[in-house]
Amino acid sequence: MTQVPIKNTPQMATLDDVQPISRALARAFDDDPMMRWFFPDDASREGQLGRYFTTLFTRQYALHGVCERTDAAAAFWVAPEGQEKAVPDAGTIQELQEILGDRAPVFRDAVQAAAAHAPQEPHWYLAVIGADPDARGQGHGSALLRSGLAKADAAGMPVHLESSKPDNLPVYEHFGFVVREEVQLPGGGPVLWAMRREPVRPAGA
Repeated sequence: MTQVPIKNTPQMATLDDVQPISRALARAFDDDPMMRWFFPDDASREGQLGRYFTTLFTRQYALHGVCERTDAAAAFWVAPEGQEKAVPDAGTIQELQEILGDRAPVFRDAVQAAAAHAPQEPHWYLAVIGADPDARGQGHGSALLRSGLAKADAAGMPVHLESSKPDNLPVYEHFGFVVREEVQLPGGGPVLWAMRREPVRPAGA
């Protein structure tokens, strides 16, 4: 039987895409140090992550961000004009607290620590990006990165992200990001690397 290739061409995500997006991101972040800090139980982590990303996507980023997906990956970006709105409202916070359970205070402290190191000037923010491990090496993450970075470059804006996974740092550096700060999350949490990429002018501009 001929295997059907998994398409890695970015397309705009809609609320109808919530199931494949949440499934791909849950699998992508299963080994992420910060997500393991939030969801320490191996047996329940994937299910909790699926609910977590469903909430973030449907209540925040699909409404106020720029969300793209491939057949096996997704990325959530926030442009400067959307950042005031793309914060959790009371209903979102309640949902997240229910998903996190007794880890909700840990999540709150980590979010506050990361926010304290966010740039003050206008910028694009890469909130989430991940690919299903079964599709890694097929260009899904790279395609989504290039697509979002092109939008930020067209706007002449820097890009900010945080990562808690050391293996991802060289990947982001390949795309022009540099580490600006190392943030030790409170309560014995993992290190979070704050990274920044300056806008790239189009050739000939």
